[in-house]
Amino acid sequence: MNTPVISDHIKPTTLNIFHNLQEANDKLDAIIENSFDGIYITDGDANTIKVNKAYEMITGLKRAEVMGCNMRDLMKRNVISVSGSLLAIQKGHPVTLHQEFKTGKKALITSSPVFDKDNNITMVVTNVRDLTEIYNLKEEVARSKMQEPKSQEQLNSIREKLSLTEDIVCVDENSLAVLHMANKVASLDTTVILFGETGVGKEMFAKYIYQNSPRKSKPFIKVNCGAISPNLVESELFGYEKGAFTGANRNGKIGLFEIADKGTIFLDEIGELPLDMQVKLLRVLQEQEIERVGGTAPIKVDVRVIAATNRNLETMVDDKTFREDLYYRLMVFPITIPPLRERPDDIQPLLELFVGNFNKKYGFNKVFTPLALQFIQNYHWPGNIRELKNIVERAMIISNDDHITSEDLPFIQSEKKPVVHTKLPTETTNLKKMIEQIELEYISLAYEKYGNVRDAAQSLGMDPSTFVRKRKKYLSNMEK
Repeated sequence: MNTPVISDHIKPTTLNIFHNLQEANDKLDAIIENSFDGIYITDGDANTIKVNKAYEMITGLKRAEVMGCNMRDLMKRNVISVSGSLLAIQKGHPVTLHQEFKTGKKALITSSPVFDKDNNITMVVTNVRDLTEIYNLKEEVARSKMQEPKSQEQLNSIREKLSLTEDIVCVDENSLAVLHMANKVASLDTTVILFGETGVGKEMFAKYIYQNSPRKSKPFIKVNCGAISPNLVESELFGYEKGAFTGANRNGKIGLFEIADKGTIFLDEIGELPLDMQVKLLRVLQEQEIERVGGTAPIKVDVRVIAATNRNLETMVDDKTFREDLYYRLMVFPITIPPLRERPDDIQPLLELFVGNFNKKYGFNKVFTPLALQFIQNYHWPGNIRELKNIVERAMIISNDDHITSEDLPFIQSEKKPVVHTKLPTETTNLKKMIEQIELEYISLAYEKYGNVRDAAQSLGMDPSTFVRKRKKYLSNMEK
């Protein structure tokens, strides 16, 4: 087994810890081997040079099956579904994605390239986190009817795990780039602000940052700033002392910032926060303290703030409707989540996720037909993921059988549709020619959409050679 070797240029201070380089290498090997997360290391050409025992446990694969193997070969043999190492080498930056193994197990992996002084990639280090347990947990919860009582803490833990895996769909390159940014900031205890249109999944990414932060075992409190009456915002966020105002609870009330102490508070629609409350929020960010309504003494809180908005805060600053000092305090680490129309490769995985969820919810066994899927894929989705989820649910409810067709999608009928132009025959015709004409239109549509043979063929369930052969044959017949 190859082990990454510690450089001969090891610092004198490090030599004080270890007696020699061999001992240092042995310690490094022990650290890798005893890591809770799976670790998979390749060289700069994607040849496997090391895996640890956690990787074996998470994936169900044995070291002997992968050691010395190139990632391309492992993909070709369907040992793994996709290679983060190859993508990291290709892109030159860390990538995060879902991976499946021939054993049926699933994992979330992050592959990070390691560069030498000449900026050449010498290694790729991949961290592997087990998702199989969470998938199994999801199935177990769906099967059981929760007959045995569980503590609220246990239920909350299950819900958080399920919401994390169910909501996170990042297949498109644009959404993977956002996930990469979220990964970079998750472990850093700093303020984050998420920008994006309504329905793009800002709460999903906020939860992801929280779940991968050192505060993940502490509270996660969501506050919709636009849903709270302006005259109640202060008391909701910061609480109030007993007798603070007419109608108040006689014992007082703790605010959401105090409830979130040691944890994370997610301030959604922060652009809707009144100006007077913006001042008080700025104090929290600067001083880490709040003051209850009717109180006289400040209360220290230890809270990480993640904010989100679909508004242009820079324009609001110019219009004097958003404080400039708060704006810059929030902009420590901004992340912009692209709309669904800019991450088209996420559409079908999201649809499959929603179809699975609604089939379980309603006891259905429904699927979308290929043409209906193309309608979905070509729609521009002004309402983003939220609109997609709503339309999938409506279509599944109104469809008359288990096959959802384009006729079950009246909500997007005004859009330009990838319709097949072949008309049904009104009289007896050559069936073989008609089928060939229909097949050619689907082949042409797929090629126009994807722009290359491989992806177009895959979308139709063909291998590329069959796709090319049929396309050439049908086009040739048309010219005769």
